[in-house]
Amino acid sequence: MTAAPPAGAGTAESGGGTPRRRAVGALLGVALVALLADLVTKQWALTALTGRPPLGLLDGTVYLTLTRNSGAAWSIGSGHTWVFPLITLGVIGWIAWMAARLRSVPWAVSLGLVLGGALGNLTDRIFRAPGHFVGHVVDMISLFDPYGQVWPVFNLADSSLVCGVLLAVLLELTGRQRDGRRAGAEPAGAAESGDGAPTGSEQRGRA
Repeated sequence: MTAAPPAGAGTAESGGGTPRRRAVGALLGVALVALLADLVTKQWALTALTGRPPLGLLDGTVYLTLTRNSGAAWSIGSGHTWVFPLITLGVIGWIAWMAARLRSVPWAVSLGLVLGGALGNLTDRIFRAPGHFVGHVVDMISLFDPYGQVWPVFNLADSSLVCGVLLAVLLELTGRQRDGRRAGAEPAGAAESGDGAPTGSEQRGRA
């Protein structure tokens, strides 16, 4: 007579896709919000800040000033603008590969922030002047210095990227895995077999 499978044995398998769907949904949702926020603020900056002096906020802690950047932070690599879209496409491909094994919502938020920020700046590189894949990124936020001499002028896409990377570092330091487990934790099946449940030899000994 065949032994009946343990209760709940098929539950994890049949519902195994649920954590992944939840994580991928969170990734895409966060990325979409970050992208839309970046596009809206850039359009506002082009409309409201063009031709205006820096606008100080929070007693001069933050300045809004419109700039167009052909490179990275502090205009690094401004003579090789075409390289940045290629790097961004590589990052997007890596995130898509990670999504196939993603089960953790915190990791989904981290990757979503990176994806949204990458897409925001990639949109500028592709569609803005002076041409496709060499477009200049619209920046408008400066900390402490309205001319960006100490702090680079940045945008919400840059902020999203930085926040996503910092969150990823925090998750790594705290042992959170992308599949939803913690580093060093035993798989659920191993924990159940070794935590009070009698093994086959113990059952035979008791008989």
